[in-house]
Amino acid sequence: MKIFQREQRSLFGEILDWMLTPLLLLWPVSLALTWLVAQSIAGKPFDRALEYNVQALAQLVTVHQQRVTFNLPQPAREILRADDSDQVYYQVLGPRSEFLSGERDFPRPPDEEQPRVGEVRLRDDEMRGLDVRVAYTWVKLDVAGAPSLVQVAETREKRSVLATEIIKGVMLPQFVILPLAVLLVWLALVRGIKPLSQLEERIRARKPDDLSPLDDKAVPLEVAPLVSSVNDLLTRLKDSIATQKRFLADAAHQLKTPLAGLRMQADLAQREGFNEEDLKQSLKQIGRSSIRATHTVNQLLALARAESSGQHIAFQPCDVAQITMEAVQDFVPRAMDKHIDLGYDGAQPRTEGVTLQGNPTLIKEMVRNLLDNALSYTPSSPEHPGVITARVLADPFGHVLVLQVEDSGPGIPEAERELVFQPFYRALGTNVDGSGLGLPIVLEIARQHNAEITLEDARPGQVPPGTRMVVRFVVDAA
Repeated sequence: MKIFQREQRSLFGEILDWMLTPLLLLWPVSLALTWLVAQSIAGKPFDRALEYNVQALAQLVTVHQQRVTFNLPQPAREILRADDSDQVYYQVLGPRSEFLSGERDFPRPPDEEQPRVGEVRLRDDEMRGLDVRVAYTWVKLDVAGAPSLVQVAETREKRSVLATEIIKGVMLPQFVILPLAVLLVWLALVRGIKPLSQLEERIRARKPDDLSPLDDKAVPLEVAPLVSSVNDLLTRLKDSIATQKRFLADAAHQLKTPLAGLRMQADLAQREGFNEEDLKQSLKQIGRSSIRATHTVNQLLALARAESSGQHIAFQPCDVAQITMEAVQDFVPRAMDKHIDLGYDGAQPRTEGVTLQGNPTLIKEMVRNLLDNALSYTPSSPEHPGVITARVLADPFGHVLVLQVEDSGPGIPEAERELVFQPFYRALGTNVDGSGLGLPIVLEIARQHNAEITLEDARPGQVPPGTRMVVRFVVDAA
């Protein structure tokens, strides 16, 4: 239950609600309990007075000539009646319930109650339309028969007055204490929430490029996990921005060379005295530079798509064998132009163990980059054709799916096997045009699919040793 409703949730308001709501709800409960306690406290002294009166009257019941009599002196009668606010009634009955003195219409005790001589009892009753408090006892005399009954009743006016005075004495101070308590709660919350306001001021005062961690020692213990999470986010954001800046700088550097070549060839073609043969040669150079620039841009887009797609594209069942065979078929014309023997070996599509949960577009992009890298770095000639083999191996019992692309090229030295997965890195001495983004794209897509990628010699101990790229997927048993 909330006393104060707001359209937008406020931490200050939430805490204030949950502190004031029990306080305001318990206050009327406290009133009711105080009233009950006051009634009990106010009744005790008057109950003792009634008990004393009924005991005093019981001593006036005597036996005279084998008859039970009751003689109440006039002074005692006047004292019994003397009360400004309440009315007092009494009744005395003999052993055979004969009326001896007092009020004839006095209510009798409950019929099921057993008389106990000498014990004074109390009960609430009604007499002549008024609520009364009754004290009664039985008196046993030295005559045969049942005991005599003596009762004294008193209206409840004095009790109510005293209970009201007790209530006033207890509750009136609460009307002052309750607003003071609300004010103190408000001030305590303002003081307690002040560190959050100070943290907000420190964050607002920061410069846009300041991504340093926040001081989690200067905040309350309850806020420290939130500050730690923000620091973790700032660290990841800082790393992401640094990666983007480095990526943009490298991309600009890689695009600079083909664009400069395009401009240079265009300037040469515009010179006077440029013959037709030189013009064709310049156009060929322009075409090669534009192809290189286009390839670099496509690789950049593929890498950016691979880095950002993991959280946005839902996975679905992918037949890796089918995807690999389609990619191999796409590269067959290029392989034939370079006199390279390109083929597929391994599991067939739609067989057990070749399907995994992934993104088919990204997986195909990964296979294409592996094949493109192998075609670019595998030397070949009509006399000595190169060999490239794509292979998919499935282990349904071990829940492992392996993709391999191996070639008969010069291989990659162990010292450079870590470096080739960095953006824009190209092995020296290969004289191969490329952007240096193919293997970083493969690594990022493998990471998106929780796969491991390793690089090894295809033919250890032989010259050339060749290269084998191995991507190991873990297939869900379900």
